[in-house]
Amino acid sequence: MNRKEFVRTAGIAAAGLVVLPSGNLFAKEYGDAKVKLAIIGVGARGLNNLELVLRRQDIDLVAICDVEPRTLALAKDMINKTGKKMPQIFTGDNYAWKKMLEIKGGIDGVVIATPWEWHKPMIIGAIDAGLKYIATEVILGITLQDHWDVVKAAEKNNAHVMMLENVCYRRDVMAVLNMVRQGLFGELIHLQGGYQHDLREVKFNDGINYYGNGVEFGEKGYSEAHWRTEHSVHRNGDLYPTHGIGPIAHYIDINRGNRFLSLNSFSTKTRGLHNYIVKKGGETHPNAKVKFKLGDIVTTQINCANGETVLLQHDTNLPRPYSLGFRVQGTEGLWMDVNKGIYIQDKSAKPHQWDDAKTWLDKYDHPLWEKWSKETEGAGHGGMDFFVIHAFVESIKRKTPTPMDVYDAATWSAITPLSENSIELGNETVEFPDFTGGQWMYRKPVFALGNEF
Repeated sequence: MNRKEFVRTAGIAAAGLVVLPSGNLFAKEYGDAKVKLAIIGVGARGLNNLELVLRRQDIDLVAICDVEPRTLALAKDMINKTGKKMPQIFTGDNYAWKKMLEIKGGIDGVVIATPWEWHKPMIIGAIDAGLKYIATEVILGITLQDHWDVVKAAEKNNAHVMMLENVCYRRDVMAVLNMVRQGLFGELIHLQGGYQHDLREVKFNDGINYYGNGVEFGEKGYSEAHWRTEHSVHRNGDLYPTHGIGPIAHYIDINRGNRFLSLNSFSTKTRGLHNYIVKKGGETHPNAKVKFKLGDIVTTQINCANGETVLLQHDTNLPRPYSLGFRVQGTEGLWMDVNKGIYIQDKSAKPHQWDDAKTWLDKYDHPLWEKWSKETEGAGHGGMDFFVIHAFVESIKRKTPTPMDVYDAATWSAITPLSENSIELGNETVEFPDFTGGQWMYRKPVFALGNEF
C-alpha cells in the first residue's frame, strides 16, 4: 500500500466510526475475545494507565515492562489487589521491551509511557514486530526526522499510532468543540492554548508518600525529575505543546481540510529553575551551577491554510497556577478558560460582558460525556484519561483507525523541534511540514463525531 492509498483508506475507515453501533464498556458485539494489551513504562503516568486498564473486563493484560524495581513493585501490588492474573514481567535493561514484543500468544496493542526519547524507537520497534495498534504518551519524538520516521513506518505497515492526548477529551474542551461545530462562535479566527504549569517542584508519588523537592534531577531525581529536567538544560523551545494544540487542531480541522503552514517562536531569558534551586538548596548546591537553556516562557505563533492564527505558550519554570490558556475566538464570540467566560454576540446576557461559561458548557455538554460520565469517575485528570484508553481499546476491538492518528501525533508533537529551530535561527519563521503529503485537503474530520464509542 503506497502513501496516498494509506491516507485515503485510513480516512474512509475512520469516518465509518460515526455510524458503528454504540456499545458499552464490556461490549461483546465484536466477539468475546479480549484485547491482549501490553504496557511499556509503569512510572507515575504508566501506573495511571495501568489502573484504567485493570478497570476493564475486555482487556487481557499480557505483559508489562519497566526498568525501575520500585515502580514494578507498585504495579504488581496494584494488579494483585484486583485479583487478576499477573502478566509477564520484563525488566533488567533498557531493551527488555524488545523481548516483550515477541511474547508467545501475541499482543493486540501496546501502551507506551516512557521518557520522551524512547517513544520513537519503541513505536517503530512495535511496528516492526508486527503490531498494528500503538498508543503513546506525549510526545512522539525529539527531532523532526523522528516524526517523519514514525509516520513513514506507520504508512508502510498500515499501523495505527495514537497519541494519548487526554486534554482533547477534557469535558469543557469537548463542550466547546460541540459549540464550534454548531456554529455558536461563527467562523473561527484566532485560537490560543499552551502548557502553563509550575513544574519546578517535581515529585514522585508512590501512592502513599511524595519524594523530592524539585532541586534534585538526573541520577538523583525521582520519576519525571530523573529525565525530564535534562531537556530544560539542553533545549530551548516549546517542549510540551500537545495539551494546547491538540484541542485547537480539532476546532479548526487540522489535517482534515486545514493545515499549519508556518511557525515562529520566541523565548525569554531563563531564571526560574536556577532561582528555585538556590532558594530550596542554597547557592552551594551542585545544581545551582547548572546553566539551563530553556527560556522561562516560550511563545509560538502558527499560521494556518484557512487563515486562522494560533498562539501557544510554554510556561513551566515560574510560580503560577495551572492553566492551559485556551481561547477560541470567532466572528460571533469567544471562550476563554482563564476567566471561565464565554461571550456570544446577541445571545449573552448583557452586551460586552462575560457569561459564566458553565451555563453554556452544561447546555452543550458533548454526547460522549453524557454517555460515559459514570465510567469516567475516578479515572484521573477529571475523568478525561478514561476516554483515551477507551478510544484506543475500542479501535482495536473494531479493527478501525484510532480517532487521533499518526498524522495528528506528528503534527502536534513536531511543534517542539520546529520551535527550537525557529529560536536557534533568531526567531525566524519556518515552514511547517505536511505529514499527510497533501491529503489534508481531502480527509474529513472524525474526532468525537456523535456516540461512536
